[in-house]
Amino acid sequence: MPENESRYEHKPFLKGVKTLREAGKEAPELTGVPTGVDGLDEMFFTSVIEDGKARKVPLGGIPKYAVINITGVSDTGKSLLVEQFSVKRAVEGERVVFITVESPAPFVAMALKERAKAMGVGDLSVIDENIVLIDAASYTVLRESMQTLLDTVAYAIKTYKADYTVIDSITGLYEAKEMMARSVVRQLFNFMKKWYQTALFVSQKRSGHEELSAEAAGGYAISHIVDCTVVMSKKLIITRYDESIYRRPIGEMVRLFRIDGCRMCGHDTDTHFMEITDLGLVKIGPSLKELAKRRDG
Repeated sequence: MPENESRYEHKPFLKGVKTLREAGKEAPELTGVPTGVDGLDEMFFTSVIEDGKARKVPLGGIPKYAVINITGVSDTGKSLLVEQFSVKRAVEGERVVFITVESPAPFVAMALKERAKAMGVGDLSVIDENIVLIDAASYTVLRESMQTLLDTVAYAIKTYKADYTVIDSITGLYEAKEMMARSVVRQLFNFMKKWYQTALFVSQKRSGHEELSAEAAGGYAISHIVDCTVVMSKKLIITRYDESIYRRPIGEMVRLFRIDGCRMCGHDTDTHFMEITDLGLVKIGPSLKELAKRRDG
């Protein structure tokens, strides 16, 4: 018998059994949360029934209450995307808890204000009180003690009445102990669900991973637990074949974007071009399929 089995009585656990009707009474409404990222909000959808047939309807953003994993190698725009999201929600008057694991809070504050200016926010004071930074980069206890981190995030959510949480990056919470990745991600996922957060987790890929796979450091632990995974990648055009496929000249860097599953709603399944503008904003462009049609047409 496994060691932890001895803690439980061996009889049915009735609280864990519910009909769909009973569980449905506790389910939140499926709505979209605008992200501030051009081209992304239209990539999630729901369905409506018209004349006895299902019709796809854009959700208008990422699904509210979803926990979304954003993975990729370095310099693919992951941090830019979550910063744009945070600024967008803050400008709309909503509170975001931003847990910074890689860079100390003052530097993240600087980056967020740069992102806000690039997004056309004239009065930066509108985001000052609506983004709450938790500096796990500077304080080891927040990286090493999961309970301390969760207690701190719970305090921030309660105190500031936050509906959104960003972690950049969760990979930094299991550095040098990737065997614990699944446990770490599961605890964070359950916490976000308990507090009804819409959450974005940034996770780093090792350079040896396949660029467009959902795998991140720690293996597939993250993508198997979260509600949705977004994969961001880059490719250097180095052959004539690449040039013909991507319609970009040799020597240019191409960035790609794909939603790799979402259990909460429908989503675009194509691989899209992605751009990082001169101002440091992420934009989602046409799909490779669209480009092929234009080329063949």
